[in-house]
Amino acid sequence: MGGLTLLFPTDLTSFLDLIRQHGDAAYSFMFAYAASHSLLLALFAGYAAHSGALALGTLIVICWFGSFAGDIIRFWIGRRYGARLLLRFPRFERPVNTVVRLTDRYYVWMILFHRFPHGIRGLAGFAYGISRLPWSTFLALNFAAAGLWSGVVVSAGYAFGQFSETSINNASSGLGIVMLVAFLGLSWLLSRKLEQIVERY
Repeated sequence: MGGLTLLFPTDLTSFLDLIRQHGDAAYSFMFAYAASHSLLLALFAGYAAHSGALALGTLIVICWFGSFAGDIIRFWIGRRYGARLLLRFPRFERPVNTVVRLTDRYYVWMILFHRFPHGIRGLAGFAYGISRLPWSTFLALNFAAAGLWSGVVVSAGYAFGQFSETSINNASSGLGIVMLVAFLGLSWLLSRKLEQIVERY
């Protein structure tokens, strides 16, 4: 029964223990996640770091370089195959062109903050490749932006862990899980609101 609980954790404490026991796999997963996504699991990973399941500094660096690498790949695809891919997938043409237009006008702000709005992240690197943005400018700004995003999001999850610890003694309690889900849900809603603001431009 104990082995089954480790394979299929039924509460938050058991899940954090599972992460702690398989740290290398967790870091590899977070690198891949950061390369393609930008919010919820990174917040939870910060929470896990506060519990001691992951090392905060290592996690920030892993997410930083994962995010940086993911956007480099998307930039390269956009620069090399952008026009052909938009012809093949026309439903992406409008949002990509919106990001391209904003990038041509506000490329510094776009690169620094595109990871925070929900939905923009997946298209932004691709759109940067289609824009007139030089490779050298993109690489420098993207490196700084990936570090900013990683530090802010992982630290926010870590800070929530500190807050919840002062409110709840037992991390496996129902209240603890409810608070964590509410925190992740509010973060997701905020990212959606940011996306709507970007789309108005």
